[in-house]
Amino acid sequence: MRNIRILGIDPGYAIVGFGVLDYDGVKFTPVEYGAVLTEADTPFPDRLKAIHEDIEFIFDKFRPDCMAVERLYFTTNQKTAIDVAQARGVTVLSAAKRNVPVSEYTPLQVKLSVTGYGKAEKKQVMEMTRQLLGLAQIPKPDDAADALAIAICHGHTIRFDF
Repeated sequence: MRNIRILGIDPGYAIVGFGVLDYDGVKFTPVEYGAVLTEADTPFPDRLKAIHEDIEFIFDKFRPDCMAVERLYFTTNQKTAIDVAQARGVTVLSAAKRNVPVSEYTPLQVKLSVTGYGKAEKKQVMEMTRQLLGLAQIPKPDDAADALAIAICHGHTIRFDF
């Protein structure tokens, strides 16, 4: 059976979590995970450029078959919502340039997929992510663990027709 390579993205503009997993329909194998970081004192357009360049590097290096990204929802801070949406846009652009399909998942969907409980606490999701991937430690930073959880959610959602 062929593996599918999934890139999970936890969007942000200070920290963009990413996780790359191979999945064979049964088992997830972690390939790489981490975070794209931008400095707070950097002009916002330059932050977007840095995010885009780093995400382009990740796409070129790991060549994912698909990308899973957290669907944005904000109820309070509109400025933050707009800035995160712009940063998310540059990550989606990298996928679109390569014709890599993008799927979106809500936090509720991710929690349900990873833990079996849609109202799971963040610590529970992180621990189950660690266990599902057979990792010795919970991935750091938290944004990387979140990105891996998003990728796991996508793996549980896709159909294997090969």
